[in-house]
Amino acid sequence: MILNLKKNYFILIFTILFLYFFFNLLDGERGLISYFEKKNILKDLNNKKINLINKTNNLEVKNSLLTENLDLDYIEILIREKFLFGKKGEKIYLIKNNEN
Repeated sequence: MILNLKKNYFILIFTILFLYFFFNLLDGERGLISYFEKKNILKDLNNKKINLINKTNNLEVKNSLLTENLDLDYIEILIREKFLFGKKGEKIYLIKNNEN
């Protein structure tokens, strides 16, 4: 048995080193699996960032309509939406979103 180990010493060392590097490549905080998980997290965060930027830009546009130069059409839209205000003979249709 010992003679076989002496003959295959380099093969045994190579196998142990290969297994060590293989498991460290796949597992751990810097492993391949962790890399793909972090890549998905980065993609999700970029999507959230784009969504927040779009919301911020939308709010800036709405805010600019309500500052110094008032846009009367926009104010009329807000009054109609919030207070269900309409003119005589005008039909108002409410569309309800079914959000659960």
